Amino acid sequence: MTKKPLSEAQIQAMIASDPDAPEANDAQLAEAKAFAEAFPALAETMRKNVGGRPKAEKPKVAVSLRLDPEVVSRFKAQGPGWQTRMNEALRQAAGLG
Repeated sequence: MTKKPLSEAQIQAMIASDPDAPEANDAQLAEAKAFAEAFPALAETMRKNVGGRPKAEKPKVAVSLRLDPEVVSRFKAQGPGWQTRMNEALRQAAGLG
């Protein structure tokens, strides 16, 4: 079933009826500051953390490895996290687990 798009009047009525998100007026917009100006320390922290998650204590090593298709399929069939499970299986086989 396809929903009929809302009209502009319906959208404006929904905006006006939401007390938690009132539309900013011209005076408020004139006083608005850029995020980095309003929260410089937080902006700097976010800028430094661009690029993903924090550095791991013991980062993984990227390798190129040829495996039997059946081995990869078996791990992938178990769902997300298959690389972590494969790493754990290799740790156990190496006597590290």
